[in-house]
Amino acid sequence: MQRQAFFGVLIIATLFTAGLFVFTRPALPAEDPAAGAHFAVGRPDAPITVVEFANYQCPHCRTHALEVLPRILRDYVETGKVRYVFRDFPFKGAPTYRPVVRAGEAAACAADQGRYLEYHTLLFRAQGQWGRYRGEALDRLFIDYAGQIGLDREAFAACLASGEKERIVLEDLKAAEALNLNSTPTFFIGDKMYRGVLPYEEWQRLLDALLAEK
Repeated sequence: MQRQAFFGVLIIATLFTAGLFVFTRPALPAEDPAAGAHFAVGRPDAPITVVEFANYQCPHCRTHALEVLPRILRDYVETGKVRYVFRDFPFKGAPTYRPVVRAGEAAACAADQGRYLEYHTLLFRAQGQWGRYRGEALDRLFIDYAGQIGLDREAFAACLASGEKERIVLEDLKAAEALNLNSTPTFFIGDKMYRGVLPYEEWQRLLDALLAEK
């Protein structure tokens, strides 16, 4: 009887430990963070996919875009190791919501001319300038930016005026909400989520570890 009781306690303890392990592991997103994304750089069959949710008026996103991302692109994307996916995350209810949505539309219009990444970078570089504008004045500034990087201004202006790219930005917002995101930048590296700016050395550590597993 004592022997049976001992094994009963052992089984319960084993099940409890297993259950504890399941519930304390980092939760994986219920949705694929890359599903439905429109903009990416790198080989589609790269061994690692990184997904970034960013807000064009987020200062931490600016730091990542200007100081960290160029090194990731050089060392991992251009070498075929990483596919890097860009997604917009405008904050509903924030004073910058409409301008940030419009910025996402402008980047999508630049993508029509094959210049998404250049325009994306320019928006962060000029973050302190265009964030003060609204309406037609904001659109004129975005069109001026398009000219600065050599885009067809008339085609860009027509795209922006059509409003057809808003759907893309709002699809990204819906994806962020489905993933229960609440801050930017948020990154999905492999199957794990990271919030905030990561120094390049941390990106190296994470990406190299994932590559070693492939």
